Amino acid sequence: MSSSEGALGAKLLFSRCSEQPAPNAAEPMINTFAVSNYRSLKKIVSPLSSLNVVTGPNGCGKSNLYKALRLLAETTKGNLISSIAQEGGLDYTFWAGPEKLTRGMRDGSNPIEGTAKRNSPRLRLGFVGEDFGYAISLGMPASQGFAGYQDPSMFQFDPEIKRECIWAGDVCRPSSCLIDRVGSVVKVRAGRKWQVYDAHLNSYESILNEISDPVAVPEVHAVRQAIRHWRFYDQFRTDPNSLIRTPQIGTRTTVLDHDGLSLVAALRTIHEIGDREALYETIEDAFLGATINFEADAGNRFLLQFLQKGLLRPLNQSELSDGTLRYLLLVAALLTPRPPSLLVLNEPETSLHPDLLPALGRLIIRASRETQVWVVSHAPRLVATLEQDQACNSIALDKEFGETVILGQGWLDEPPWQWAD
Repeated sequence: MSSSEGALGAKLLFSRCSEQPAPNAAEPMINTFAVSNYRSLKKIVSPLSSLNVVTGPNGCGKSNLYKALRLLAETTKGNLISSIAQEGGLDYTFWAGPEKLTRGMRDGSNPIEGTAKRNSPRLRLGFVGEDFGYAISLGMPASQGFAGYQDPSMFQFDPEIKRECIWAGDVCRPSSCLIDRVGSVVKVRAGRKWQVYDAHLNSYESILNEISDPVAVPEVHAVRQAIRHWRFYDQFRTDPNSLIRTPQIGTRTTVLDHDGLSLVAALRTIHEIGDREALYETIEDAFLGATINFEADAGNRFLLQFLQKGLLRPLNQSELSDGTLRYLLLVAALLTPRPPSLLVLNEPETSLHPDLLPALGRLIIRASRETQVWVVSHAPRLVATLEQDQACNSIALDKEFGETVILGQGWLDEPPWQWAD
């Protein structure tokens, strides 16, 4: 097959990918996730499966790995630069250790110290799916002189997008690259040649946010749609003043919002059009003899009724314990009638009694049959339950000289990966 035929086939494949439903457990959307030069993640290339659990001691880099994935997701919303700014700016996100640890530094015979950097530092994020890969590289802008009356920019510390690539296959190579953005110039492969698609893209805008033509650049459209389907849950408020505890106007909710305010409507939607049997089985699994019911007041505000064995009346959402309420939020997220391509849970065990963790683990395993799941946890009982599943990919992290590493991963275990720059 000629390279032009291969490129055409890849484009058709990308176009089809954007129209397909979320992948099932046999076809996880992401096979590899890579990070370079982000906080303690000097160089991480991690394989992924349908069910992934990230573990490790406090301070080993679990949160950094999670944040790196969230940063990658921000590219499609136009929030990547502002998200980095909220972390203190690009300079504060860079790996703070030396570019290279010598043998003497490792054995303690020489002090750990920096050397002159050969290249400007870059923050790199990327992933490989079943049929495509994407990577983005960010750095500080080069100093610019301003002549005449022009004022210097007050945004001179905003990072710039230096490189973006989309490729077909496992590794980014010149022969497999389909979209190549260098600085402000975006090129699209056309057979054996490259065509300039845009020569004036803003340095702070990603191609995933700025280029939207699904016909001319179906690869960009496919990658953007895939990332937009990712869901992150990590900030449910269950304190007494949380709005989750107050009745909310109910509308059909196939996707639980990130803050959980649509909890009751989301649970009712599962009851009506989702997996009703799984909903009540999951609640019974966690709370023996318990079930839920729903009511609506005159203003169409939905009320949750939690019926528990031994109680003479049901409890509403304002009366539930933090752990019970949080478990119901996770049920609504994991049993969604519209499974995402990737569902990420950051420390879902928060506020849960240890006895609930095996039930939560079984719920997560059930969800991983419909969508790819990524769990960050330091709860041994939850991790042990997840690792009983044959599909579970356990990513155990630790630190060596301040650098996050994947325990047990040698050179031959690391998935193939190559940054474009």
